[in-house]
Amino acid sequence: MIRASALCAALLAAACPTAAELDLSGFLQQNTAFNLAGPNPDGQHYKWLEERAQLKLDASSGAWRLLAKGDLAYDHLGRQEESELREGYVDYAAGNWDLRIGRQIITWGLGDLVFLNDVFPKDHEALFAGRPLEYLKRGVDAVKLGAYPAFASFELVLAPSFRESRIPDSSRFWLFDPLPGVTNRETVKPGQGDGGLRIYRDIAGYDAALYLYRGFQRTPSMRPDSVTAPTKITFFHPKLAVYGASLSGRAGDGVLSLEAAYYDSREDRTGTDFTVPNSQTRLLAGYQLQPWEDFSLGLQYYAEYMHDYGAYRATLPPGFPADERWSHTATIRLTQFLLHQTLRLSLYALRNASNGDYFLNPEIRYSFTDQVWGAVGANIFGGKPWGQFGQLSRNDNLYVQLRYEF
Repeated sequence: MIRASALCAALLAAACPTAAELDLSGFLQQNTAFNLAGPNPDGQHYKWLEERAQLKLDASSGAWRLLAKGDLAYDHLGRQEESELREGYVDYAAGNWDLRIGRQIITWGLGDLVFLNDVFPKDHEALFAGRPLEYLKRGVDAVKLGAYPAFASFELVLAPSFRESRIPDSSRFWLFDPLPGVTNRETVKPGQGDGGLRIYRDIAGYDAALYLYRGFQRTPSMRPDSVTAPTKITFFHPKLAVYGASLSGRAGDGVLSLEAAYYDSREDRTGTDFTVPNSQTRLLAGYQLQPWEDFSLGLQYYAEYMHDYGAYRATLPPGFPADERWSHTATIRLTQFLLHQTLRLSLYALRNASNGDYFLNPEIRYSFTDQVWGAVGANIFGGKPWGQFGQLSRNDNLYVQLRYEF
């Protein structure tokens, strides 16, 4: 973390001989998540137990800007001291184009905890362990070039090395494992990077965008060396291309969001390899409105359609759970502010009608001062044992967050 921040600072100093405007900020945080459904696989009774400090440096001079954001944490559950560069990049802005180089968090698409064209890495363990929502996103080491001619805006992202999403740690979380007896396991990461392009503009008052991505699945797939008598499992990231579009804008008293994406499974376009996710079409419709002051309501309908479903079922080994051709999910988010917006009550709920999966996240957050806030919430999971949330049903937790910002 220190080396990366120092490198960014050196780049800025070299590019900016004049005095830069500097802003230094950060926070101190305590984060604890208590199990509600028994101990972890490692016997611990906590999903998360740490103290964390973050320092953020923001410096600018003319067309140049440096941002470096790093964390230092002490984890009481076995990881001990941890350091992480959350973001660290240098910006250069010209007339109708700009350039960003370094670790950066990129968010595409419109979904609320539902991802179609947002193909960049996530930290699913952070979400399920009751960490602040900002920790759901992981930074990518990339070059981002923005161009803004009159007819549209373009954002090109090129990452020289692939960065995966973080899945829950099997020592802290109970997870579905179709081959628990096979302990010889290895992980193979892609030897090359990935890239994406977003094209966006206003069309009749609506924000419209097209998305292109070529890279790999962010979460790994499991491949046994034998279907009948496996002795080794290899985790790998299948090749992937994504083509999508989105549209959002005012509709009645609220904001309508529409999004679609086609997931091209480049490693198995026929759908005959059960270890590689089949190609998919993903669809999302969302609506957000404010029925009264300080209250917001967000609704989403999300669907996935699996292509080459017959080939998938024909090659699926006996005993492996089968996914449905169609997957239908609905979500709702309720947010109410009280006491001059110092108290926030919120609820996020997700339900998959196809496999019975559900996820509930109620939370109460209170700002004691402008610099100190605390939150108490819960993560509740359920569904079939192999579903995304059903496999987490033994991982329900109650979390407490306390932060001092400076």
